[in-house]
Amino acid sequence: METGFRKWIIVITIITSTIIELIDSTIVNVSINTMSGNLGSTLEDTAWVITSYAIANVIIIPMTSFLAQTFGRKQYYIGSIILFTVASALCGFSTNLWELVFFRFCQGIGGGALLSTSQAILFETFPPKDRGLASGIFSLGIIVGPSIGPVLGGYIVDNYQWQWIFNVNIPIGMLAALLSFMYLRDTPKPPVQKSIDWWGILLLIVGIGSLQVVLERGQTDDWFAANYIIVLTATSVISLLLLVWRQLSVDNPIINLKVLKSGTLAISAIMTFVLGFGLLSALFVFPLYTQRIIGFTAFQTGTILLPGTMMAALISPFLGKMLQSGIRPQYLIICGFGLTAAFGFMMSRNNLESGDANFLLALIFRGLGAALLIVPLTALAVSDLKPADIPQGASLNNMMRQMGGSFGIALTNTYIAHREAINRTALITHVTASDDVTLQRRQSFVRNFMAHGANYLHAVQQSIEALERTVVRQTFLLSYMDAFLLLAILNALCIPLVIVTIKRRPVVKMVGKVEIPDAH
Repeated sequence: METGFRKWIIVITIITSTIIELIDSTIVNVSINTMSGNLGSTLEDTAWVITSYAIANVIIIPMTSFLAQTFGRKQYYIGSIILFTVASALCGFSTNLWELVFFRFCQGIGGGALLSTSQAILFETFPPKDRGLASGIFSLGIIVGPSIGPVLGGYIVDNYQWQWIFNVNIPIGMLAALLSFMYLRDTPKPPVQKSIDWWGILLLIVGIGSLQVVLERGQTDDWFAANYIIVLTATSVISLLLLVWRQLSVDNPIINLKVLKSGTLAISAIMTFVLGFGLLSALFVFPLYTQRIIGFTAFQTGTILLPGTMMAALISPFLGKMLQSGIRPQYLIICGFGLTAAFGFMMSRNNLESGDANFLLALIFRGLGAALLIVPLTALAVSDLKPADIPQGASLNNMMRQMGGSFGIALTNTYIAHREAINRTALITHVTASDDVTLQRRQSFVRNFMAHGANYLHAVQQSIEALERTVVRQTFLLSYMDAFLLLAILNALCIPLVIVTIKRRPVVKMVGKVEIPDAH
């Protein structure tokens, strides 16, 4: 527990480290086209720049508690910041794709450690009664990081070279490492060095790594039509089952799964998975809709996300205070799922003419909903744990959010592709030579093209192409609207699950001067 100036310097350092890690999970997404052209690679291959970071993140997050205990938390934290910063610099200096992919993997190893270790340090910086406030402050990074990534990435790509996406981390990382060295208290390594569960580490890397590749690349390669997806799926299932068995049977597990005996942590982890699913799925679908259908630039898309993000950032500390005052986290979580469902429903009502004004209220609902979910779930997850178990509980909870996001993006992408086929079939049944509306639209196109200098035959050909483009655009629109509606339904279905977890507080009767809980 810290006080005064030292306490708030640590808070600023922790939040800064969390934000730059999470910014890097989304900042690259808007620059894939530019990287692909500059590095002379295909879009599918360039996507490994995103995939490698996600794989490294999810592998390292559950191991952070063990590694912090083994090397000393301060030393491990500073080492992770340095690795993240150096890897960022090397990403910027990369001269070919696979060099960049490798350094992104290294960056993900350093960055993944920052998330859970930051949360554990922050919780121990505040006294137990102020953990609600601590969760509110930590949630700032979780909310702001992924949302600001596309804005910053879009601005850099539009105005500078793509390498600056990575170079901006260098001064921030150096400052965070220096402040951590100066102000974090030393945490000694254990006097007796525990044996390292190398088999556990291997099973974790193989199991989680295989699963992440399947989720990140499945839709691109048509899922189980690709033999390597089948092999990696089987490998992942077997490895993860063996990992669970081993972690429950060895003396010094790499992941202490026994902390899941806490029912609060177990339930929080499930709801955090759903949170990650909805949070990152929305950040995946919204840019696709605005850029492919409405015609926004990457920077415009990121900018319109900012009001909701700033609203969430403003209320997060107040939500922490509300938790401190005794408000049940489940009530906030219900409101969060409700607002996120409202966001999905409102977005599903948009059309080709929608613009900034149509999105603003829905995105504010999304931001508020994210804050109302992240803050209480972050606090709830570790509320019943002993101080020694908080780092492991935080690691597992953060892993579930990352995994939820990976599942969300993969399944939403598959759902959109499925709906595209259905919606196109439904639309083209009406685009026929006998349909009056189609004939009128086609004749209008022909007249327009002829007015601009085309001969009749060329104008007819162009009119058919114009009809096809209209069908494609409408197909994408309907598919994205279906995806938003699906997110609304999934979030609404979570509300009854949260209600079930609310336990009645016992009614207290006074018998003389003694309080007796009422059996009813």
